[in-house]
Amino acid sequence: MMAARTPYRDHDVWHFPVHYMRGGTSTGAILWEKIAPRDVALREELLRHLMGVPLAGECPGNTQTTGLGRGPATSNKVFFADIERTASGERLVSTLAQLAATHDRIDWSVNCGNMSSALQLWALETGLVARSDDETQHLTIFNTNTGVVTHSRMTTTAQGFAMAPIPGVMGAHPAVELFLQAPVGAKTGALLPTGSAVDTIEGIDVSCVDVAVPMVIVSAADLGKTGYESVAQLSADTVFMERLKRVWVAAGEKMRLRHADGRLMSQEEIARSETVPKVCLIAEARQGGDLCVRYLTPQTLHGSLAVSGGCCLAAATLVPGTVAHRLAPKALGAVSAEVDVALENPAGILATKIVAWQQADGTVVIESAAYQRSAQVLLAGYVPLYQPSAALRRALESQHDAAR
Repeated sequence: MMAARTPYRDHDVWHFPVHYMRGGTSTGAILWEKIAPRDVALREELLRHLMGVPLAGECPGNTQTTGLGRGPATSNKVFFADIERTASGERLVSTLAQLAATHDRIDWSVNCGNMSSALQLWALETGLVARSDDETQHLTIFNTNTGVVTHSRMTTTAQGFAMAPIPGVMGAHPAVELFLQAPVGAKTGALLPTGSAVDTIEGIDVSCVDVAVPMVIVSAADLGKTGYESVAQLSADTVFMERLKRVWVAAGEKMRLRHADGRLMSQEEIARSETVPKVCLIAEARQGGDLCVRYLTPQTLHGSLAVSGGCCLAAATLVPGTVAHRLAPKALGAVSAEVDVALENPAGILATKIVAWQQADGTVVIESAAYQRSAQVLLAGYVPLYQPSAALRRALESQHDAAR
């Protein structure tokens, strides 16, 4: 069990315990918080070794052959996690690090809904959380990056975990249901960070919405696209991509996006960011859903649709005046109710459920957002660290001694 594992040294090489996992359509590592270095700089060095990204500076074209990362942002995620026990019970506390293949910068500012679906399975597999005798296993997850609380739910059967297929993943795997509690303003503190349901940037109407993640929503038609193009087709149109980037950078600045330490992000920092703002290019649905979506993370087009981003877009269909509401208007009443929103994307349809209601003054109140994913343990073991710094070696030795 990973709960009993610590880093160890063999022939002067330190080995660090890792669970390499898939959550939804993302892959990455989950590390036990207790055994990680306390110092952030050393923690980041450890991550660069593990994921195969540059230890310093830029490395264009890096294929990450020396680590566990694999190219796109969706395969360069690492969670630090541990169980916190309080008078009211236990919960899992998670902190996400988002890496990129070509540079050493690490983003600590956002959560990931897809990889979050791997956390309960990780906790059960490691023994940090005991399996109950009930058919349904519950776990509360607190994310330190955003302050969002998620309720994770898995179902067990006589054969093991209940299985489910999801778009973008071959076969059926352990099913996970996640319920994001009070997801509004996770990054900016407001449902509509600019104070408006729609803003005009470079002559294009955009909606800036923050539910689980901050997002810029744009109609594909306003940018000369159908919204049904493939990821490859859109990526190959460099003129379009450059224009779209100018729009989301300007929108991100209007949203007053901030670093984890509270500093406002500059235009240059937003332009380089691997995580914020997310971007959705939308069109009318044509396969039985409510909207058709092409999603950016933001530096790369996503092969499907991240669930946190899907929840944000789904919530935007409930807010009068937004670009999403124009194409797929959803009605709300004065009493809290569940609203289903189906989002077509290149991998299939992401089904989301938003619990919300509308006040007498027209203000929309988003209580929670739910989605289903699946998770896998791809590999559990130790990663040798062949060239750690002297400071990282000392930190690993210290954590090894403290965790025993």
